[in-house]
Amino acid sequence: MYKTLVVDDNKVARVMLVEMLKKLPEIELVGEFEDAPSALAFLKKNKVDVLFLDVEMPEMSGIDLLKVLPDRPLTILVTAQAGYAVEAFELNVVDYLVKPLSISRVILAVERVAELMQVQNSRLNTIENDHIFIRDGKTIRKIFIENILWLEAKGDYVKIVTQNGNYVIHTTLRNLEEKMSANDFVRIHRGYIIPVRKIDFIEDGTAFIQGTPLPVSENYKNDLLKRLRLL
Repeated sequence: MYKTLVVDDNKVARVMLVEMLKKLPEIELVGEFEDAPSALAFLKKNKVDVLFLDVEMPEMSGIDLLKVLPDRPLTILVTAQAGYAVEAFELNVVDYLVKPLSISRVILAVERVAELMQVQNSRLNTIENDHIFIRDGKTIRKIFIENILWLEAKGDYVKIVTQNGNYVIHTTLRNLEEKMSANDFVRIHRGYIIPVRKIDFIEDGTAFIQGTPLPVSENYKNDLLKRLRLL
């Protein structure tokens, strides 16, 4: 199921959309808001998969909200006007719906979400000896495994921290653990996987990589020690 948020200042339109979404088994509605600032506050603390977002709202428009979101969900813009197609394309939204909405059109938008989810979930299926490929917005990006400093769980996402920048992808740490174990990566905590070769030192249950402390839990301590080749 896709965790879904609806944001629309028009109560009638919002209620109608929510009722449509409740009929779709793949949708898990996690909230609805009538203004963008409230939605922004929610999204800073909660991860969602899909965002149905009205464009024309007072104080902060839907376009403005997307521009300030650090980690954008798959977004479907909803508008009473058809003049935002260029901006929608530039923001890489999944779909662009013009009011009044129909259930058939909403279903089509959700099907497009499902297609993108399949791509995202399979984009790391092939890991070569020295690199991986991830989807970074509209770009398929190559990341050399040697440059990865650690992998960090972020709800339904994983942050890949590298020497050249950070990337957030929609997958699980468990999925990456299986794929990266052959490349000298080890899980040290339910929220972290690290490459053994990048560890500077370990002290008081903490591993340090380039000055950053990362917690080592008791559950994974023995696995880490086995990989260290202690003398």
